[in-house]
Amino acid sequence: MTPRCRLNDNLRVTPPQDLPEASPLHLRRRPPTVRELDAIPWLAELTPPERAGVLPEITAVNARPGDHVCRIGRPVTYWFGVIEGLLKMSSETALGQTMTFAGLPSGGWFGEGTALKREPYRYNVQALRASVVAGIPVDSFHWLLDHSIGFNRFVMNQLNERLGQFIAAREIDRLADPDVRVARNLAALFNPVLYPGVGQVLRITQQELAYLVGLSRQRVNEALATLQKDGLIRTEYGGLRVLDLERLRTEVPGSAAVT
Repeated sequence: MTPRCRLNDNLRVTPPQDLPEASPLHLRRRPPTVRELDAIPWLAELTPPERAGVLPEITAVNARPGDHVCRIGRPVTYWFGVIEGLLKMSSETALGQTMTFAGLPSGGWFGEGTALKREPYRYNVQALRASVVAGIPVDSFHWLLDHSIGFNRFVMNQLNERLGQFIAAREIDRLADPDVRVARNLAALFNPVLYPGVGQVLRITQQELAYLVGLSRQRVNEALATLQKDGLIRTEYGGLRVLDLERLRTEVPGSAAVT
């Protein structure tokens, strides 16, 4: 989609690592399909003239597992969103440890703060699975900010929810209880404002969740079993269904069994 968002040549943590070489993302961009346009939530906030002006600027790309959509230090050229799939927003500490800020499931648009300030990315965004990513040029993003009240409202809601998400993420990083970490990370992925495409069932594997939470797949499996026993989630084929989102956000898993 942009010359500055390229396939990582040195994958270290996100599988699979033995993918054959593929063309960079910007060479794979294409016009979005009608179904993909219907999955973009902010288009519904535009007036007909605004929509007509921005539709030709929207592009889509099929990202492969391991593809970097954004890289630390690269200039922002697009505002991106996930039409389908799962991405991870992360950074690295001075010690080389990966710090995950957020999982980005279907319906999530991200990087509005970076696009607003036109500053280099301070995080990486990488595909955890085959995903469809859409984007508009940063100049089109600013044109909408200058001309569309509905778009401004959408972006303000995004910024407000994102702030709360990052504050919660810092709190999650300090949690020692793996079951609580899994519960809070799952709750964050079911945010209806940031990720309207998720609905009640999140299509995610235990391995993908393990990469987001920073735990082993086996430990994530144990945590999910606890959450299901507590009546917070139900595991289904290919995903997870949330049964009580508020308890998932606030409750300590397993506490009911103890008391």
